[in-house]
Amino acid sequence: MSLGLLVIGAHPDDPDIRAGGLACASAAAGHDVRFVSMTDGRGGHHEDHGDGLVARRREEVAAAAEVAGIGYRVLDTPDGRLRPTLERREELIRLIREVGPDVVFTHRTNDYHPDHRYTAQLVRDAAYTVTVPNVCPETPPLETNPTFASLLDTFERPYPFDPELFVPVGEGALTRKYDMLDCHESQMYEWLPYNKGDLESVPNDPEARREWLETDPIPGLREMRGAADRFRDRLIERFGESRGREIEYVEAFEVSEYGSDLSPEVEAELSSLR
Repeated sequence: MSLGLLVIGAHPDDPDIRAGGLACASAAAGHDVRFVSMTDGRGGHHEDHGDGLVARRREEVAAAAEVAGIGYRVLDTPDGRLRPTLERREELIRLIREVGPDVVFTHRTNDYHPDHRYTAQLVRDAAYTVTVPNVCPETPPLETNPTFASLLDTFERPYPFDPELFVPVGEGALTRKYDMLDCHESQMYEWLPYNKGDLESVPNDPEARREWLETDPIPGLREMRGAADRFRDRLIERFGESRGREIEYVEAFEVSEYGSDLSPEVEAELSSLR
């Protein structure tokens, strides 16, 4: 089975943090994986700014895509200025139709960042309409609505994250995921530590810095590292007692009601990735 997987994040590096393991393992298994950033990332720094920062982040994205063996596209909307407009919705409908994925992953609508929330709303609004011929008629509609799924978060209101799909990430794919994140220097080693008041803890040496990254100093990385223990009971239910207890790193996804059901075949394929 060959799958098409599309991960739509609000910013460059959002897909890598939440689904980098899925991407690396899936690409290695021969699946077609695409990442998309809905904004250009120009807001994500305390010193760099403007077109120079956008260019830098595009270079980081290109390097991360090469590590994983995936496609990676950054759209032109300025960071922090994304809104759920008809124009952006139609842009996304056309993009999803052009890619033709089996599964689309994105944020949930309950999230701290407006770009995350509006990305989630735009994807939700594009679901189903990607199959309607008279919507964006210049782009052929999809015959089947993809499955839509949400990326892991820890927000509790209005309801907590409730995953149905679990992708165990083996040592090789996990190493490549951190190699992807290492490419996002402006975020992992500069902006995010600065924003959390922890910039002084970042090593200067590139090798030491890479090792430091695997200690999960960034909150989003800590959430991902803790997912296996957070959902241990479900992993045991899904994979059996022995396998469920030994899984150390997993990426979890909540399936949306707005798309097609997650088929047993697709779930089995993604759950068996290494």
